[in-house]
Amino acid sequence: MACALAEAGAHVTLIARTGDEIAAVCDGIIARGGAAAIATLDITQAAHVTDFFSTQQPFNILVNNAGTNRPAPLVDTPDADIEAVFDLNVIAAFRMAREVARGLLSAKQPGSIINVSSQMGHVGGPSRTVYCASKHALEGMTKALAWELGPHNIRVNSLCPTFIETPLTAPMLARPEFREWVVGNIALHRVGREDEVAGPIVFLASEASSLMTGASLLIDGGWTAR
Repeated sequence: MACALAEAGAHVTLIARTGDEIAAVCDGIIARGGAAAIATLDITQAAHVTDFFSTQQPFNILVNNAGTNRPAPLVDTPDADIEAVFDLNVIAAFRMAREVARGLLSAKQPGSIINVSSQMGHVGGPSRTVYCASKHALEGMTKALAWELGPHNIRVNSLCPTFIETPLTAPMLARPEFREWVVGNIALHRVGREDEVAGPIVFLASEASSLMTGASLLIDGGWTAR
């Protein structure tokens, strides 16, 4: 997503808790003629987020992509997992949106906030009660922020992918029975690719989606169509 936005002309700031992976992406963007920087930041730490944004110019685009999942049956889910998933998937996303909105409102600039949600923000799934609850919350937050920020020309939408082949999903998709379940629930009968998220992100970030706010863009291969 960062590479796609950079190729479309955005100056990208990549944020993560550790710098090595995003540094490599940043270097790649710059090598291709793009503009990029990195920031090592734990967005679950309120003071870290506040301090970071206090030193920055307004960001016209926010991709709220940090997230986690700890699948488990309801009766086996410990409180620590509930807190960890909601802390990152909901509270940190709220905090990032708040700080970006503060900067844009202060500068009287337009913006596009994109909350990377999930198809699981629209349906349920076995052993995913906490994750589904967090993504449904993110969908609600997206709609509320769209109405609150709309008068200031700040759009807020969500992007809702199905299972995508990434390092995070690799251990789950490596289990044949799990992959079979996933593929069986996708109308296109395959798992998504990382590059298939790039186009939708650029669309939501750009004027191509200028009349869209409070919307959920589903790139789920048809999972929620039945």
